[in-house]
Amino acid sequence: MVDAGQRPLRADARRNREKILTAAVRVFAAEGLDAHLERIAKEAGVGSATLYRNFPTREALVEAVYRNEVAQLCDAAPTLLAAKPPYEALRAWTRLFLDYVTAKYGMIDALRAIAATGSNPYGHSREMIRTALAALMDACAAAGTIRTDISPTDLGAALEGIALTSARPEQRAQAERLLDLTLDGLKTRP
Repeated sequence: MVDAGQRPLRADARRNREKILTAAVRVFAAEGLDAHLERIAKEAGVGSATLYRNFPTREALVEAVYRNEVAQLCDAAPTLLAAKPPYEALRAWTRLFLDYVTAKYGMIDALRAIAATGSNPYGHSREMIRTALAALMDACAAAGTIRTDISPTDLGAALEGIALTSARPEQRAQAERLLDLTLDGLKTRP
């Protein structure tokens, strides 16, 4: 991701940035947001200077991790639709949504603190997610596999509700059952 007015990153710099973001998700999930940034740099296979050049503060790293997770979730929709029948793509995407929420759950306090400083880590994430969900639901509706009287906003609210009540890793089995129940309720009936 490049901000307007900035030069695109060189390929090696882009790879380092991606390695840092990937490592940060793993380390934050395992150790919490108080994990040492040097630990993240080591896990990513880069020096501390490279980490700080890309993310000068912990808050910048947390915000970038969050935005990256949203982008990966939303980018998965067309990939899943290309590889699976629409209903199976929707089902797979809802599992990715749970993964995303579980990661976000561990960062919620840091994201709130970032928002309190006037920055908006959420940006357009809600609209991006709704757009990805709409593409999946439109494909399912076109295939005749789901009802057409439920909007992406409705399904998004159901997914958020499941996530809010079952976001902890030890609640994953319950979350999966609730997703199955919700998705079964979307199916068209002969």
